[in-house]
Amino acid sequence: MSTLTKTQKIPKLRFVGFSGGWEEKRLEDLCEYKNGGSFENHVVEDGKYNLITLNSIDISGQLKNKHKKVNEADWYLKKEDMIMVLSDVAHGNFLGLVDIIPEDDKYVLNQRMGLLRKSNDDIDINFLRTYINRKQRYFKLHGQGSSQQNLAKGDILKFKINLPSLLEQQKIASFLGAVDEWIGNLRAQKEGLEKYKKGTMQKIFSAAEGWEEKRLGDCLDYEQPTNYIVRSTEYDDTYKTPVLTAGKSFILGYTNETDGIFENDLPVIIFDDFTTTSQFVNFPFKVKSSAMKILKAKNDFDIKFIYEAMKLIKYEIGGHGRHWISKYYNLKILVPNFKEQQKIAEFLTSLDNLIESKQQQITQAELWKKGLMQGLFV
Repeated sequence: MSTLTKTQKIPKLRFVGFSGGWEEKRLEDLCEYKNGGSFENHVVEDGKYNLITLNSIDISGQLKNKHKKVNEADWYLKKEDMIMVLSDVAHGNFLGLVDIIPEDDKYVLNQRMGLLRKSNDDIDINFLRTYINRKQRYFKLHGQGSSQQNLAKGDILKFKINLPSLLEQQKIASFLGAVDEWIGNLRAQKEGLEKYKKGTMQKIFSAAEGWEEKRLGDCLDYEQPTNYIVRSTEYDDTYKTPVLTAGKSFILGYTNETDGIFENDLPVIIFDDFTTTSQFVNFPFKVKSSAMKILKAKNDFDIKFIYEAMKLIKYEIGGHGRHWISKYYNLKILVPNFKEQQKIAEFLTSLDNLIESKQQQITQAELWKKGLMQGLFV
């Protein structure tokens, strides 16, 4: 075995034909750095150039498809320029995220965004992008400020990178690019199923021939979740019972409380009085807030059908009142006979199962990629 210097390391996973240690470098050895300019006052609706702002990169480090536009600037980004987020709110989750500009002279860099332009021919820009994005802890730790965190040029350029040969960089970047493409295809398949379900629902509910008009309050009973509210504030994924809340997160965490678990009359609909978000629930749970109603189907009504019908209701949320009683309770939907409700509900459930199965494939693929990256990088 060859002797390694203190700055050389070896990854756990290696492609055939590669050996030897990786060499430690600083970002300043590999890239030139430049701050963006102030172009917000030049934004126009139909500009020729895409303006790269703090909102141009998503949390996964991907350049978004839609951008603000400008007609002119002092300078323009080049293909393979790497752009970095320099400012974020207090949690700093976006700090240091980077992506690569795909073509010459089509993008303009705004302030609080940084440019990293390759200055060393021994670096593959896609390898560097992946390396930086998986080392976000460094940038979060070096964020300065309280309500808003900012990265300093010096801290960015001192960022340390372990590098193999250019050929090995290219091999790793190409392989991970293929993995990303595979995961992207899975996401596209899931989005296709979701669009198909949405279109099918619109067709089903717009036809509605011979259906009867009913108030939601005629279809659903409700109860205050007083006996089912979680009392502790400690959550752990090893516990069994999920705690439900409003919004996208839905499952806030898992509790070890054994009393006051809602497990009868499932499935039900959880309805939040303040946001009017709703969730279909078919497993035992507790809830976080008394503002959430537990809605159960009355006789001759299918809970899944009613839930899907509720998702199509649109109205303005007003004031701070309890929206189930004051507004939603009296909203009207068209309802077929019970047997047809069940058939529609079963069909939509089968689509939900396909969508969930695709999501599980995405989650497994992302976990597999994460494990691979831990082995491929040092």
